[in-house]
Amino acid sequence: MRRDSEQVLDSIFLSYNKILKRLHLLGITTKHGKEITHMDLRKAIDVMLKKHPTCRWRSEKIRSRKYFVLVEGYEWLKNVYFQKDKSLTDADVDFFEIRIKLYEDFLKVEHNENWWKEDMNIKQLCKYFNRKDITVRKAIKEMCDNGLEGYKFLINNKVVISKEGVEWICKNVFKQKYLELLEKYKMELTELYIKAGYPYDHFFHRN
Repeated sequence: MRRDSEQVLDSIFLSYNKILKRLHLLGITTKHGKEITHMDLRKAIDVMLKKHPTCRWRSEKIRSRKYFVLVEGYEWLKNVYFQKDKSLTDADVDFFEIRIKLYEDFLKVEHNENWWKEDMNIKQLCKYFNRKDITVRKAIKEMCDNGLEGYKFLINNKVVISKEGVEWICKNVFKQKYLELLEKYKMELTELYIKAGYPYDHFFHRN
């Protein structure tokens, strides 16, 4: 009975030791091909928390007890931080796109990515992406160089980018902004998941 309950909890969250054990069993190593240590794992979790604080993937530590990490956080460590095939940002985007699809399928909700509703001039793009004028203009050039000149036009002698162009720039140039939008939407789905009665950041008094 105790073993069964332990397996149920392991499907929700894991201790650092259990995460290390799983990573070792899978043969996952550091970027230099070395076995992942406790220090490596702690560093990875620090990066995870800094990049995605709203996801609430780690328990709060009380007194001298252990931290625990949600299985979703473990999946991020495995498929984003410790993977070696892509940049961290590209792997991060892929991870959130996959998680969103899983949530949508499980909750039976339609995909909602209606985030780019308006055309924008350069000043608006600078504010939206929090980038300098010259950086935004380079992004527009990159978009045009990819055969998408039709997304750029002039209104009153000012350069304007269509909402489709804003989406392209977000997904292909300023990917950090896209990642922020994905995380926000993922957490909206997560809240629906919790409201439906499923455990998420519930550590059952283990922390």
